[in-house]
Amino acid sequence: MPVALVLDRLRSAYNVGNLFRIAEATRTARIIACGYTAAPPHPKLAKTARGCDELVACETAPDAETAIRALKGQGYTIYGIETAERAVPFWEAQISFPAALVLGNEALGISPPALELCDALLCLPALGAKNSINVGNCGAVVLFECLRQWRR
Repeated sequence: MPVALVLDRLRSAYNVGNLFRIAEATRTARIIACGYTAAPPHPKLAKTARGCDELVACETAPDAETAIRALKGQGYTIYGIETAERAVPFWEAQISFPAALVLGNEALGISPPALELCDALLCLPALGAKNSINVGNCGAVVLFECLRQWRR
C-alpha cells in the first residue's frame, strides 16, 4: 500500500512496535521514525513488533518537518492525524495516494511546525472526557481505512 507512516517524537517504544505490526498487516510501505522515536533495532520495540520490525522498511529523520518535506518532494499527500479544530473525521476524507500519515507524541500531539506542513488534518472523533485514544489504536484505525480506500 503506498502509505508512509511518519512518527513524530513518540515516547513509547512499545507503541512504535505496535505500529510496526499494524503497518505489516496493512502492507504499509514504510515507517519514518522522527526525533527521539525509537527505531529498530530496539529491544522494547522488538518485543511488541514481534518480528514486523524486520519486515517493514524503516527510516529515521531528525524531525517530522524534514520527513514531511522529503515526502512532499516525492509526491505524497500529507495527512496529520490530530484532534485539531480544523480536522475532519477520517471517514469523511478521500485519501489521495501516495499518502503519508503523521502521528504525534502521545502527550503533545504533532509538533506545530510539522502540523503546518500537513495538507489535511484528520481525526478520530473522541466523545469521552479524554478527547483522544492511544496512538497505536489511532494508527490502526486510519491505516485500515487507507487500505480500504486503496483496495477500491
